[in-house]
Amino acid sequence: MRRTLFLICVLCGAAAASGAPDPDAWWPQWRGPLGNGIAPAADPPTRWSETDNLRWKVAIPGRGHGTPVVWEDRIYLTTAVPLAETAPPESRRPGRMPAIAPAGPVRFEVLALDRATGEIVWRRTAREEVPHEGTHPDGTWASASAVIDGSRVFAHFGSRGLYAFSTDGEKLWEVDLGDMRTRHGFGEGASPALFGETLVVNWDHEGDSFIVALDAATGRERWRRERDEVTSWSTPLVVTVDDRQQVVVAATGRTRGYDLETGETVWEAAGMTTNTVPSPVHEDGVVYVTSGFRGNALQAIRLPGARGDVTGSEAIVWSYDRDTPYVPSPVLHDGILYMLKRNSGILTALDAATGEVLYGPERLPGIDGAYASLVAAGDRVYVTGREGTTVVLAAGRELEILAENRLDESFDASPALAGTDLLLRGRRHLYCLAESP
Repeated sequence: MRRTLFLICVLCGAAAASGAPDPDAWWPQWRGPLGNGIAPAADPPTRWSETDNLRWKVAIPGRGHGTPVVWEDRIYLTTAVPLAETAPPESRRPGRMPAIAPAGPVRFEVLALDRATGEIVWRRTAREEVPHEGTHPDGTWASASAVIDGSRVFAHFGSRGLYAFSTDGEKLWEVDLGDMRTRHGFGEGASPALFGETLVVNWDHEGDSFIVALDAATGRERWRRERDEVTSWSTPLVVTVDDRQQVVVAATGRTRGYDLETGETVWEAAGMTTNTVPSPVHEDGVVYVTSGFRGNALQAIRLPGARGDVTGSEAIVWSYDRDTPYVPSPVLHDGILYMLKRNSGILTALDAATGEVLYGPERLPGIDGAYASLVAAGDRVYVTGREGTTVVLAAGRELEILAENRLDESFDASPALAGTDLLLRGRRHLYCLAESP
């Protein structure tokens, strides 16, 4: 499996500096060390409950949908703590889901937890202010995942700023990129991508959209490119193509590949639907992009040799127009692409090389709705639903359900896998699940 450059350069370099024996053991970013939702060195439990294989369960202040990130013995996550009772939904046209308006100041915080016990080691306030606009009724004001490189934690609160902290909680720098105006006031959620000493932030909204690369040591801007895009929530993915690095960003208008060093557009392709949310995944020189609002779109795009507008060209290896995800990102594991239909518990598995349907659409037991992205470790795939059920599947070309696990919590954040731990962030608590000794 070809690894993302985040793993090759950032993790290996940071791990060497910290003495970490195996960077694959951690979950340093949104979608894990490979950017595909896979934890190659993890062995999390298959079965659990509120009483079985529960290492600890701790209350987390405020709300956030960012995935916990893990490095060695620490867990880091972001949260938004309202200092006043949340206001009722804003009035909107009949038939349109209303946004939640802020009722007062919100404290935007970064937390570091002890991985063994769940105890909060440090808690820092990045900013305290009244958000300039609302958020989706199911969303939060802290939906982006942090990024950790072994010595620094990068916390992105969108319109409330991007912050770098040391692993001891010292604020190193902060950058304010402006205020987003999101579609319907539904809020923000895309996470930053990190490669080496470069942080990439995508800023697609109803105003002047752009993508920007920042120096990870200082926050200084390296390059910025305007984007002809409306609001989207897809996180960029950094990949290696022909010995150079590309930043792949899926969006409503176009999916684009940017040269990481210069910011120049290398290629672009039309074909996604409105409100693109799922993050791209990548394997063996092919990137897979999906969207599923008011339509269905999946494209497998071969990156080596892709130049200019590749819409309808041979660079599009195959495409698929059914049962694609709206919010949950797919997982790509051992040549199989697993994805949910819209925000449901209906699963399809495709052969990544050909687009052949291996099975599905199949409704998974206990999962009616799902926002969490799929993850995988070893020979297992994990699918977490909104009402507390996680279904564990055997990875492979046939559907085999290994377990159906239930917790007393609502889950919208995506799982994180590290070592023997499975971390699930609920509405109120963070769970650490692991096989009991």
